[in-house]
Amino acid sequence: MKITTLLSVLFLFATVSLSAQSISEHALGLRLGDSDGFGAEISYQNALGDNNRLEVDLGWRDNRNFDAFKLAGLYQWVFPLDGNFNWYVGAGGGLGSVDFEDPIFDDDEGLFIFAAGDIGIEYDFDIPLLLSLDFRPEIGLAGYDGFGDDFDFDIALGIRYQF
Repeated sequence: MKITTLLSVLFLFATVSLSAQSISEHALGLRLGDSDGFGAEISYQNALGDNNRLEVDLGWRDNRNFDAFKLAGLYQWVFPLDGNFNWYVGAGGGLGSVDFEDPIFDDDEGLFIFAAGDIGIEYDFDIPLLLSLDFRPEIGLAGYDGFGDDFDFDIALGIRYQF
């Protein structure tokens, strides 16, 4: 009985380790979307292990009232779902600059620092293409008064080339 249980457990762990996907070493592409206007980011992902990676995004935001750029860095953990689907979660932060175009605001530009979380789902095609949809809540920590204590829900579609 003990041998059967031991063999069953070994078989289970072998099956799980065979089905675990490793992520690509590098991915470069675009992250498109935002909660309060249109934004585009150049996005780079670098694998740090079999199931974790670093994502760095440099982008701009455009709205009727402001133009902004920001740099974000996130540490992500990637988990296989089914087939070529993965889900991921991460945490990080960044900095940015905003320039308001509306004359109502007294202080029309400034720098800000923010903290961010990240949760999303991705599909890894058999070709070197990765599509993702993620949700990145951001909270302003310091800097420009208009963004220094603001909470933002950033939702975006990612399209990346893997190499």
